[in-house]
Amino acid sequence: MTYLLVFLLLVTISYVYYRIADRFDIVDKPNHRSSHTLTTIRGGGILFYASIFIYFIWSGFQLPYLFLGVTLIAVVSFIDDLQPLPPMLRLPVQFLSIALVLIELDLGYPWFALAALIICGVGFINFYNFMDGINGLTALYSLVVVGSFVYFHQWVQPLVDFDLLVFLVLSILVFAFYNVRGKALFFSGDVGSISMAVILFYLLFKLYALIEAPAIVLIIGVYGIDACITILKRFKLKESIHEAHRHHMYQILVDKAGLSHLSVAIIYCGLQIVLFLIFLGIYQMSILEQVIISFVTLFAMTLVYLKLNYKFIPETLGLKNA
Repeated sequence: MTYLLVFLLLVTISYVYYRIADRFDIVDKPNHRSSHTLTTIRGGGILFYASIFIYFIWSGFQLPYLFLGVTLIAVVSFIDDLQPLPPMLRLPVQFLSIALVLIELDLGYPWFALAALIICGVGFINFYNFMDGINGLTALYSLVVVGSFVYFHQWVQPLVDFDLLVFLVLSILVFAFYNVRGKALFFSGDVGSISMAVILFYLLFKLYALIEAPAIVLIIGVYGIDACITILKRFKLKESIHEAHRHHMYQILVDKAGLSHLSVAIIYCGLQIVLFLIFLGIYQMSILEQVIISFVTLFAMTLVYLKLNYKFIPETLGLKNA
């Protein structure tokens, strides 16, 4: 009954936001850098933040630092969706949000390790945001990753309060109704993709603190490969990483290979499920074995990425058509 009530509340929030955004023209208008051709409501990912807000109230104000971190970054990201903000205004809030997440985790690491994690965390939330570019990708991929934590919690070892995971899954399902379609009604916006990234960062390091398995990199491996290699390509091309572009593999598969948005999203999710299954198979092995298997797996995926990149746009690798 609790989950049904939360689901109905999220459905109501989604409808109210859709009407408000439509009334006040909170939309994403297509341009030459866009993967869509129709004007679409922006900021539908506010549902992800709503799930955390509902959990915070429902749980009796549990995880206050996580809630505060997600709240700060959601507010700034929503403002950025309405009126783009310069990095000098966004980045301090991102650093503060990740710092609050680490306070919530209470890992007990030395200060220099925490400082490195804050930097990595800010990088993580930005690359997760970079990957939000086609219909269905953020919704389905987030569902797979959060679903991985649900599986681990239920069938391997308790991780967090199960309500947190279920509320988050429900918000993704409601968002997916608007987004996982040929012509999306909602886009996530920064408020959605960045808020989700902060929550996933918390869950990843909560899991790492529990099992101390470096193989957790596989849980977010597909996004990680695409985002990291794309950043390296942009450095090679001497482009600003803050400007819109069309260099991600999911964009190449849509633009050059002619695949539909949803087909690409499903491919990404399928690959991520495979990586999670590999994680389940190796996380109890020795650290050396985990590192070797994870490296070989991600390296093989990287070679496939580069092969596809060469096939469709060889110029970005400094190569010429054969």
